Amino acid sequence: MNRRRLSSIRQLTLWRIREFTREPEALFWVFAFPIMLAFALGLAFTSRGPEVVRIAVEQVDGGGQALVTALNGTERVEAVLLDSAEAEYRLRTGRVALVVTPGDPIRLRYDSTRTESDVARLVVGDALQESAGRRDVVEIRDVKVMEPGARYIDFLIPGLIGLNIMGTGMWGIGFGIVKARNDKLLKRLLASPMRRSDFMLSFMLARLFFLGFEVTAVLLFGHLAFDVPVRGSLLAVAAIVVLGAMTFSGLGLLVASRARTIEGVSGLMNLVMVPMWILSGVFFAYSHFPEAMQPFVRALPLTALNDALRSVVLDGAPLLASAGLLALLAGWGGVSFAVALRVFRWR
Repeated sequence: MNRRRLSSIRQLTLWRIREFTREPEALFWVFAFPIMLAFALGLAFTSRGPEVVRIAVEQVDGGGQALVTALNGTERVEAVLLDSAEAEYRLRTGRVALVVTPGDPIRLRYDSTRTESDVARLVVGDALQESAGRRDVVEIRDVKVMEPGARYIDFLIPGLIGLNIMGTGMWGIGFGIVKARNDKLLKRLLASPMRRSDFMLSFMLARLFFLGFEVTAVLLFGHLAFDVPVRGSLLAVAAIVVLGAMTFSGLGLLVASRARTIEGVSGLMNLVMVPMWILSGVFFAYSHFPEAMQPFVRALPLTALNDALRSVVLDGAPLLASAGLLALLAGWGGVSFAVALRVFRWR
């Protein structure tokens, strides 16, 4: 690559960096929003000890108070005495996890599709047996641990980094290109000696300029605020982040390659990004989806990026352990950039 071409790429990259830094809204979404989201979700899902199970005891023939007293004497149960109609209403609307009907036998009514109801069934069942004088045949001692790396916030931080890389890579590049197209700037650049590939490459390089700051901010916040560990090599994290940024920059170029309006590129961006928001394991594990969907979910670039980040950050795995995921990311990025270069509309 000759000196003149290097100078051209450098000037195009600096132009994009200056344009980005003059947009306060973009800086907020890149740097402040991921930290605010991590803080809010980290507080919401902070471990607070054993969760209290809220249940209703149905009042039958004026009875039930003794059962309420017995259940409230256990550590994890909060029981209230209600008439049949109110108990049914609260169960149906999720205000209680289970309804106990006194009698012989005692009946437990709950929705087995709700996780909290299944937990309530186990807790209330044990409480009722103990109140009736049951003795455990085997002595069991609980050893409770709170190991950093296994909490929800530990799972969340790498997912937020991946989400931010996808969002800023696609939105930042997509909007920048469509804005330049609407301002007739692309038409002027096309008349210059600039290579088309250099123009597209400058967007990707400008994206890398901000990458270190935004990823460091999220990782540092997670460590200082919630003691989120980084067990693997920081160089491995950096390599994954750079490859992920290049991949989504290529996708952003492809999506914006023919869009003429901001509304048009917004719709296309949402079409590409929203499925990955939901499916790629940002806020919860994608293993919850049906087995038939798993090959499709694992083929998504954000899934590969999140899995690679969690492998290094949480498991301390070497970079080579994520070779397949990195190859998938490189494939998405390379194909997207090559197709964008062929179909790009300059006017």
